[in-house]
Amino acid sequence: MKQYLLPENGNFYKANMHTHTNISDGAFTPEEIKKKYSEAGYSIVAFTDHEVMVSQNHLTDAHFLAINAVETITSDKWPGGYCYNKTYHINFYAKSPDITHCPVLSAKNIWQEHTKAYATPEMIEHPYKNHYSIAGVNDAIQKAKAAGFLVCLNHPVWSSQDYTDYMGLKGLWGVEVYNTGCYRGGQHDTVQPMVDMLRTNEHVMPVAADDIHSAGDAFGGWLMVKADQLEYTTVMNALERGDFYASTGPEIKALYLEDGVLKIETSEAFSISLISSYRYHRERRGTDEAPLTAAAFDLNEFIKQNNAHAYPRNTPWVRLEVRDMRGNLAWTRAFFLDELNGRGE
Repeated sequence: MKQYLLPENGNFYKANMHTHTNISDGAFTPEEIKKKYSEAGYSIVAFTDHEVMVSQNHLTDAHFLAINAVETITSDKWPGGYCYNKTYHINFYAKSPDITHCPVLSAKNIWQEHTKAYATPEMIEHPYKNHYSIAGVNDAIQKAKAAGFLVCLNHPVWSSQDYTDYMGLKGLWGVEVYNTGCYRGGQHDTVQPMVDMLRTNEHVMPVAADDIHSAGDAFGGWLMVKADQLEYTTVMNALERGDFYASTGPEIKALYLEDGVLKIETSEAFSISLISSYRYHRERRGTDEAPLTAAAFDLNEFIKQNNAHAYPRNTPWVRLEVRDMRGNLAWTRAFFLDELNGRGE
């Protein structure tokens, strides 16, 4: 019997989850963003302008979904200027198109003069004070989640962050493992922050996104979301469940567990790697002449051994990475032991 880890049914929709327009520090209007991404084959764009949440529901139609969102910045104010500061950049995605305010916003935090015109009465009358600390960010995460948001930690490498800055964060939905703008600027994000959190039972998802400010930031990293239809709540529920993969190129066409064997079907790949929470890992490799398009990993012994123990450190999990001939990657989320046992999370 097949247990689908990516849904068997539904459609894949290509999504950019990190976008700036001329409402904040982007070069394009929201309408221009829609046109550019639609022409490039995207169906979903999250509009994450800095410090203000501006609804883009009017851009949604039968072929395009605008997700209402916002990015906030909190820096540690170390003397010496912007480039020397550590900083939290965090995206908040509204799970409903009817959500019009994020409770962690304050008009005082708007740093671009023209953006101040978008401050809402809630931001002025009930301002939120950011704190550069684990406790401060956790407060923001919990308040936003309670108000109906998914929360993502953005580009921790570009943000000069280390283990001490993100460990202890609770309730994040996602962590950027790839950011086009940062990558093309020479600051390469990695999976390590996500993996560190997974190893403490935080069920965080891998996010690849553009962080587009100008044309050079576009079309480098994306999510492929599997959903029944291109409808706001349906797509957000799929994102929250993890019915997607992140990519800079490779496609994952199917992913399922059958009789304890994890099977994946992909576009042409150089390698497909199984990675676990411990030092258990496997890799299949193709060649230029015979690229991989599928792989199978027998997890029966992994599941059996892990079921036989209590876990003082964390709950075991596995995830997959697909690399194509050009070095581009795709990442699945982590699948925890309860899911591999067929019991769900």
